[in-house]
Amino acid sequence: MSIYPTRTAAHLAIAGLVVFATGIALREPLVVAWGGAILVAVALARAVTLVSVMRIRAAGFEMLWSGTKRVERCFSGGVIELLAEVRNRDTLSARYDKLRVVASPALQTWVEPLAGEVPATGSVKLKVFVRALRVGYHGVYGLALEVRGAPGLFEVPLTFANPFGIEVAPKTLARPLSMPHGGRSATLALSGRPGTQRGDGTDLRELREHMPGDPFRRIAWKASAKRGKLVVKEFEREERDVAVLVVDASVELWAGPIGEAPLDRAIELAATVASHHIARGDLIGLRIVALRPLVVLEPDHGRPQLNKICAALMDHTGVFDADRCGWDESDLAVQVTEHLRPLDPRAVHELRSGRVDKLTRRAGNMRSHAPFARAAPKGRSSIDSRLRRYAACFGMHLPARLEPERPKSIATMAQTLMEIAKMKRPRASVVHIVAPPPLEGGQQELRRAVARLRARRIQVRWTTPPISVGAPSSRQQPVVIPPDVSDMPAPDQPVPHPDVHRAVSGAVYIRAVTATKRGEQMLRRMGVKVVRLSKAQPIERGLDDSGQDQVA
Repeated sequence: MSIYPTRTAAHLAIAGLVVFATGIALREPLVVAWGGAILVAVALARAVTLVSVMRIRAAGFEMLWSGTKRVERCFSGGVIELLAEVRNRDTLSARYDKLRVVASPALQTWVEPLAGEVPATGSVKLKVFVRALRVGYHGVYGLALEVRGAPGLFEVPLTFANPFGIEVAPKTLARPLSMPHGGRSATLALSGRPGTQRGDGTDLRELREHMPGDPFRRIAWKASAKRGKLVVKEFEREERDVAVLVVDASVELWAGPIGEAPLDRAIELAATVASHHIARGDLIGLRIVALRPLVVLEPDHGRPQLNKICAALMDHTGVFDADRCGWDESDLAVQVTEHLRPLDPRAVHELRSGRVDKLTRRAGNMRSHAPFARAAPKGRSSIDSRLRRYAACFGMHLPARLEPERPKSIATMAQTLMEIAKMKRPRASVVHIVAPPPLEGGQQELRRAVARLRARRIQVRWTTPPISVGAPSSRQQPVVIPPDVSDMPAPDQPVPHPDVHRAVSGAVYIRAVTATKRGEQMLRRMGVKVVRLSKAQPIERGLDDSGQDQVA
């Protein structure tokens, strides 16, 4: 158990040393005794603090979440409130300070109150506020605080490992997923465009004379008796779009501020397009591509399909797979050990001894305490896959791979578009691509794929995510966070000059805008309809009420 002196304890120790040294230099026994008494008192306070904290901890000093739920669902940008309780089962009260939340970097957290006292055999209620910055599965690992002993001169850091899961869905799906569903079902076509045509349906189009080949079940017998000749009923059915949504989830698109990265924007745009087509009754499918195809969802309609699309965007755009992650097996073992330390202290000994197999076994046994039940990601070995599954189940934050993959992702996207062009039932009528404009490489393959789609009369629409460099968007509403828990740079970390930061950000922004315009011009020459949101338009209104694209 670690113990650290407070500033008062440090000042007393320094004063005692100075008095003690002064007494020796002056050869004054009273001065020496005075300085020694101060040092002995500080050492005694340390021992008393250590014993009292160990007693409180052994008696039952714990943190519990209120309620039985261990997973809470919210939408990106939203703030939820969690209730926690710190209990003290000892007969002595415990004072705590510097209370903070240990959570994934994709979550912005703060807690109230930051300091207080837990009475003997009592408890203290805490409010934990969580703001979701990124879509996915993220974890709140517990709380950390520093307990002060009876004299108040020393602090002992304690960590309460009590995992809690936060499922973050795209904010554009907040209204569609929260609305009640059900009601009258509609007869939908498996291919075509919005409109009406003759065929089996529920709405009467006209009465006409019987023609050879008309089925007898369509004969209007009463009308035929009145007119003296056979008359058949002609119905009309609605013809709907069959849309396929293609999302580029290359690892370099995660670069940028959390919540403002290009892939963060792309996920919100993809959710907007999906909810728009689901609301119209269209069939919509999903393809998520990167270095390889990540998700293939066949076109379907209704709210269950929207839930599948939401789950795919939350699950398969992450970087838990070994070919998308910046950590190898050794790095992952270290991080899993640090996360596992409060739950199973023996895991540190397994890592120091080099027994990664036993560490993996301990991590697998602790997975029952995880808030999420996730499938095993792709790993380079069985041990690597099991460690990655532990990280995924607890909502740990893993960094993306540094090597870019967009040049190869364009080839994968072109192959995916070729497969969409070969779809027969249902036959696609429109393809939505949500990705930045393609780079210089891979344009020939993409050009052939787009030409194949246009030859089959399939519309191709390319939506580019808004560009964000450095600073958060103006649409983002600020959240007031107490200064004690705000993200402040470390003392030894250099802080860039505002003018330098502004100049670098401006240069990067101009370069990104230029590359985007060149890519969009190339797409237009291919015959692709480029869709961009206007600067003053929110993400969730990329399509207006009439279904027309908003083109800047």
